[in-house]
Amino acid sequence: MDRLVINDLELNDKRVLMRVDFNVPITDGKVTEDTRIQAAVKSIKKVIVDGGKLILMSHLGRPKGEPNQTFSLKPAAKRLSEILGKEVKMAGDCVGSEVESMVNALNPGDVLLLENTRFHKEETANDGEFSSQLAAFGDVFINDAFGTAHRAHASTVGVTKTIKECAAGYLLQAELENLNKLQEAPEKPFVAILGGAKVSDKIKVIQNLVTKVSSILVGGGMAYTFLKAQKIEIGNSLLDDEHLSLAHNTLVVADNPHPHKKFDFILPSDHTVASKSNMAEFKMNDSVSIADDWMGVDIGSKTIAAFKEKILNAKTVLWNGPMGIFENDNFAKGTMEIANAVAEATAKGAFTVVGGGDSVAAIEKAGIRDKISHVSTGGGASLEFMGGADLPGIMALTKAKKKA
Repeated sequence: MDRLVINDLELNDKRVLMRVDFNVPITDGKVTEDTRIQAAVKSIKKVIVDGGKLILMSHLGRPKGEPNQTFSLKPAAKRLSEILGKEVKMAGDCVGSEVESMVNALNPGDVLLLENTRFHKEETANDGEFSSQLAAFGDVFINDAFGTAHRAHASTVGVTKTIKECAAGYLLQAELENLNKLQEAPEKPFVAILGGAKVSDKIKVIQNLVTKVSSILVGGGMAYTFLKAQKIEIGNSLLDDEHLSLAHNTLVVADNPHPHKKFDFILPSDHTVASKSNMAEFKMNDSVSIADDWMGVDIGSKTIAAFKEKILNAKTVLWNGPMGIFENDNFAKGTMEIANAVAEATAKGAFTVVGGGDSVAAIEKAGIRDKISHVSTGGGASLEFMGGADLPGIMALTKAKKKA
């Protein structure tokens, strides 16, 4: 990459301000799933070993710009202490004289976690004064929060205005290297599997991928908007009515692909459907069309077979979005079958990337997380990057000097 990375920095005896993504689920004051904390540990340990004084910043949830102990990062500090086997000091705020005193008291190898940056409305507004207050705590800055790299906030972009050396952490570096493999020279056949609810969430990804992929497989709620755009009856299935014309235009592009570039755009041909009034009542629907009073909740067996054939013959696979309401075991078959197919493709030598919170939850449920080439920690950031956007949190980092 053309930006500074953590290994480019001299960390010894430096105050190292690091943006991490500790936006983790917390119940009764305890972290219930620590993947995002674990993902930052490599960079954290690097700073500790190199003798840096580490100051961590993160957001948690949406406290709407004011202190709310429901969204306190104290449980994250406790969990990180357990992982590192050493004390992680916890600040009562992320700015102010008390925090400044705690920063000044740090010794090489110490770790301090600042309180939720979103307790201040100035964070999401990327306020200059607030950014300067945060930046004053660091001699160097490391961004290791890929999940927020698409946000131009004070703790991701604002602090870079006054800190001279701003670098990517190991997690951010790995994300970019792996996602760039999909963008630059993916080995063919390249299969993209897209699910989830809204067409609008994935449309830029589809538009960016049409010149790169061999096949796009569409499932989940968004599939019904595409089917409706083809004048197919979808009963009471989820419909992104606002973006129906967008779906139609995408289908036109799929039918008339880029010159000299042929790709398959495959929608479900059958479904599992449930009664709109009683989700406990469900059945197989062998037809592509769905009757009134029924709603599509998963892809059917014919669709699963067609999708699996494409996946198992692929050399590169991107998956973002489940195939149905997989949280309900009655409607999880499609998503689980696709998860296992992606794992099998990996075992056969394919390069596979899974991104998006629901997709990651699906591979966790299927027990195959460690059988995927790369699991992305960034939902919205992954989508925007794959849609061809420049991410503010990355563009703000210091450009690396070109080697002679």
